[in-house]
Amino acid sequence: MMNKKEEREDLNHNHSSIPTSPVSSIDSRFNQTLRNVQGLLKGRSFPGKVLITRRTDPIDYPTLLSPGIRSPTDNNCGPSNNMDDSVEKEAHIRSQTNTDSDYSKLKTSTSTNESATKEVQKSTMGARATDSARILKFTKELSAPAVILDKLRELAWSGVPPYLRPSVWRLLLGYAPPNSDRRDGVLRRKRLEYLDCVAQFYDVSDNERTDEEINMLRQISVDCPRTVPDVAFFQQAEVQKSLERILYTWAIRHPASGYVQGINDLLTPFLVVFLSEHLKDGLDKWSMLSLSVEDISNIEADCYWCLSKFLEGMQDHYTFAQPGIQRLVFKLKELVRRIDEPVSRHMEEQGLEFLQFAFRWFNCLLIREIPFHLINRLWDTYLAEGDALPDFLVYIFASFLLTWSDKLLKLDFQEMVMFLQHLPTQNWTYTELEVVLSRAYMWHSMFESCPSHLAS
Repeated sequence: MMNKKEEREDLNHNHSSIPTSPVSSIDSRFNQTLRNVQGLLKGRSFPGKVLITRRTDPIDYPTLLSPGIRSPTDNNCGPSNNMDDSVEKEAHIRSQTNTDSDYSKLKTSTSTNESATKEVQKSTMGARATDSARILKFTKELSAPAVILDKLRELAWSGVPPYLRPSVWRLLLGYAPPNSDRRDGVLRRKRLEYLDCVAQFYDVSDNERTDEEINMLRQISVDCPRTVPDVAFFQQAEVQKSLERILYTWAIRHPASGYVQGINDLLTPFLVVFLSEHLKDGLDKWSMLSLSVEDISNIEADCYWCLSKFLEGMQDHYTFAQPGIQRLVFKLKELVRRIDEPVSRHMEEQGLEFLQFAFRWFNCLLIREIPFHLINRLWDTYLAEGDALPDFLVYIFASFLLTWSDKLLKLDFQEMVMFLQHLPTQNWTYTELEVVLSRAYMWHSMFESCPSHLAS
């Protein structure tokens, strides 16, 4: 009979025997750049001299598109039939956020008045998410004996009222079943299953772990204090312990990728949302010390299962060489070239590789790029996209990048690197985020029936 340590060693050996290799046609410079960019996840700045180097020779990117995609010469299609709908949706989103613009101006003029600032932040929760008619629609859907997920996704895309977010997110991710009579039973069973996993994998001594598991746990314990460092809540020891427990348990249960730096960032929206069911006031006043052991265990379980569901559709983003991210960075480059050729040409002439700034965007899904209080709103849209999210990320990130198209045209290589590493989003409100999302929706509607726009 093998003990637990031998069983896991045998499992890891079988898994490691599966042949995996990076795409052979990527040249050595591309791989070197990838390795250096992966290193930036250890901190918040670009590491080394190799990365901060002007590229003088073009990179021979591999063809990462499916065989069925047509060549550029076959691309005779224009905007899809959904164009009118997309423009209408964008106009609707912008009209709903006019109130937010007024509050944004008020916030600027009263920055020295703390109470006024807090009132403005409360008011800029997004007109779409707090519109009374939409709240009634959410309530109606959630109170039905069986939730129709397509309708819920349509509602959630434009924002979910904060107090409904925990329930909506569980449903969108398929963690909670649509049938209301099964929901409590399923959640109770999954939470007990998480407890068993923690007892089996986390609450053991190092003598029962493999060397690989010990190193992985050590890396997680180093990364947890680095998670969202500008938000004091995440510096609490109890919060970091919960992050560590969830991440290590997830990594052991998912040996294909194990723990990869950046996954710690992806866990934070779930932790905040599920904690919001138990803690009131603002995030800056939260303390996990006020929660019972059972509450903490249930919150961790919900985070664990929702993270697992969320990453199911993007496993190759975090496996060896992270081919999923490489593929999406390539698509982003091609999309920007189609939408804004002057910016694309300028970046090319300056030798700036998309991998140098967009790798972190895809790895951490913009969590490090925009204020944390906007992240949950952004993730409403992420979760509403469901299985289509990886492809839609390309449009969101193109819209995000081209927010500063005029600025980028005036910068040289080093200036662009520094600018894109420290984007001026610290004063963003829901208004700016809604514009990014509505523009991404419009472009996706225009191009979705013309896949050859991403052919090189």
